[in-house]
Amino acid sequence: MKTRSAAVALLAGAAMLAGAIDADAARLYRWKDRYGVTQYGDQPPAQDELPASDVNVIRFRNPPGALVRLRLENKGGRYQAWADNLLHGPVEVMLRFKRNRNVYGSPALPAEATVPARSSVLVATVSMTDPIRGGDFELLLDGLPGDPAAQPTAYEYRLPFDYARVRVDQGPGGSFSHNDPQNRYAVDFALAEGTSIVAVREGVVMQVESDFDKAGLNREKYGGRANFIRILHDDGSMAVYAHLKPEGVQVRTGQRVRQGERIGLSGNTGFSTAPHLHFVLQVNRGMRLESIPFRMFGPLGELRFPSSR
Repeated sequence: MKTRSAAVALLAGAAMLAGAIDADAARLYRWKDRYGVTQYGDQPPAQDELPASDVNVIRFRNPPGALVRLRLENKGGRYQAWADNLLHGPVEVMLRFKRNRNVYGSPALPAEATVPARSSVLVATVSMTDPIRGGDFELLLDGLPGDPAAQPTAYEYRLPFDYARVRVDQGPGGSFSHNDPQNRYAVDFALAEGTSIVAVREGVVMQVESDFDKAGLNREKYGGRANFIRILHDDGSMAVYAHLKPEGVQVRTGQRVRQGERIGLSGNTGFSTAPHLHFVLQVNRGMRLESIPFRMFGPLGELRFPSSR
């Protein structure tokens, strides 16, 4: 399951760019003035500016479902690049130039920052090296859930369902899909579609996806298409419950859930061979998600998961 998401904005900057730009859907205007100098603005030129050529319109948009939103503000000819966190939990971001001419970032790009839940952070300011010559740039903002400074603590997690009988289809290190850092310690529980899934620990619902309705073995096509719930725990660790059935999410983002509270229904969506629940505990380790080992307990005591390594 793909958990990384990026917010990308196409921007062209110059000394004439004025005002804040709508980061969801915006336009940027480019034209040459009477002296042949390229100018940029978030509004078309006034008639008295008499542009020497037609006005070009550049449209840009943050992608749907982005974790963060890139927002640019003009402050006296310098462009502040803000990261707006759209999630109910911290997000780490990295801002970098995809393309730049006669501009520089302060701090130098790439630059990283941690943005608290539902907050905004100024990541960098982009300035012209030579304002007379003008310049242009394209920025990319990547976001990853979780605080890289989080220190997970020992915890006794409960089963994510109420059955006493437990069947594991793929354990930690499984070669099918548990062989990358994000999923190395994941466990796939074999469950009939529609089985009630409960929270293994108290936390805040950080992300949900419930609109996918297909499954298959094409990793490229289905690898990032599973329905899932991500819950943030008080120590910064995050539990992911994946491959839920279509419309099988029964919680909302921002909701605080108790341990044992029903949160969704198991299913068979995304990169999957049969109905099951993919459970993994993750932390952010500096713009990368890593799974971590956990202890889990059922009605008969602690579970011992077979390792596939």
